[in-house]
Amino acid sequence: MTTGPGTVLVVEDEESIADVLAIALRYHRFEVMTAGTVREALTLAGRTRPDAALLDVMLPDGDGRALGRQLRAERPDLAVVFLTARDSPAEIVGALGYGDDYITKPFNIDEVVARITAVLRRTRPADVLPQRPPLRYGDLELDDTTYSVHRAGRSVELTPTEYALLRFLVRNDGRIVPKEQLLRHVWQYEHTPAESTVVETYISYLRRKLDTLGPPVITTRRGVGYGLA
Repeated sequence: MTTGPGTVLVVEDEESIADVLAIALRYHRFEVMTAGTVREALTLAGRTRPDAALLDVMLPDGDGRALGRQLRAERPDLAVVFLTARDSPAEIVGALGYGDDYITKPFNIDEVVARITAVLRRTRPADVLPQRPPLRYGDLELDDTTYSVHRAGRSVELTPTEYALLRFLVRNDGRIVPKEQLLRHVWQYEHTPAESTVVETYISYLRRKLDTLGPPVITTRRGVGYGLA
C-alpha cells in the first residue's frame, strides 16, 4: 500500500505567498497547514506531525534555518525545504546542511510542488502508511488511524464529513477558519455555492455531539468563519 501525497507545513509570514502555496499544494492533494511565525510552526508541528515543512528563512520571531534545525532534531524523518529570497552560494550550502532542498524567490509554483513531491519520495517509505500520534486540542483527541474521536476520554461518533470538518479545525489550532476555506478543503468546492449553508449545518451537527461532553468547543466569528475555543 502506498501513501498519499502527504501533509505540508508552510511557514511564511507574507499571507499572500502562504495562500498561493497552500492553494497550489491542496490542488495537488496535499494536506496543508500554515503558520506565520516560528512559535506557531513549532506548535503545529508538535501537534500534527507533518511529512514536510516548507520554511521561509526570514520570519518575524526568528530564523527559518534555526527552525529547520530544531524541527529536524525533533523529527529526523521530517522533510525540510527552505523558501527564501537569499540566493548566495554560502546561504544555499549552509541551509542544505540541515535541509533537503532550497528554493529561491521569486519562485515558480509548479516547481515548488514538484520539488516537495520529489523530496517526499526520497524521505518517506512508499510501502507503508505513516504512523501518526493522535491529534489533540484541549480535551479532544482524534485518531487518524481509526478515524475515531474522543472528548474528555469519551467516544464521539462522527460521520466522515463531520470528522473531516473537526479535523481541519483542530489542525488550524484555534484560529478562525473562513467559511470559504472550509468549503474548499472539506467539501472540495472550487467556487463557493451561492447561499450555501452546508458549513453551518455541519457545525451545528458537531456542536450537538461535542457540547454534551463539555463546555462549547466551537466558536463563531460572525461573517468570517469558525474555530476552536
